[in-house]
Amino acid sequence: MTNNDVLRRIRYIFDFGDQQMMDIFKLADYEVDRSQVSSWLKKDEDPDMVEMMDRELALFLNGLIIEKRGKREGPQPEPEPESRLNNNIILRKLKIALDLKTDDILDLFASIDRKLSKPELSAFFRNTDHKSYRPFMDQYLRNFLHALQLKIDSKPE
Repeated sequence: MTNNDVLRRIRYIFDFGDQQMMDIFKLADYEVDRSQVSSWLKKDEDPDMVEMMDRELALFLNGLIIEKRGKREGPQPEPEPESRLNNNIILRKLKIALDLKTDDILDLFASIDRKLSKPELSAFFRNTDHKSYRPFMDQYLRNFLHALQLKIDSKPE
């Protein structure tokens, strides 16, 4: 999945408008304008679509954490120092933002008939140099975001 795909899906899941998206970036001390947000959200086939960089998505996810959980005391985290934002980091940031526990994530996967064990899930959160580390593949991220969408859609207003 591209960073733009992830941003589009998160926007759709939470029904964020352009102004809310700009506000979330602002929470992470990053100013964007409506045209920038719009160009990231365009379909891949659109010639006006602009590829979202890893740092920009990391900043958005940091802003989402602040939006959902509140600003933490002390200095705010910088965007990921990794040279490449990956699906494992995206999952970790969404887990933090939504205050999800291991069982919550397993329940999300189970809700869409995808089997995932606790050891498999914990492997996604391990350090990359740990022997049990496993990459969180695109299909897992798609399934996770789909299950999250279904869960949020089914919540009473």
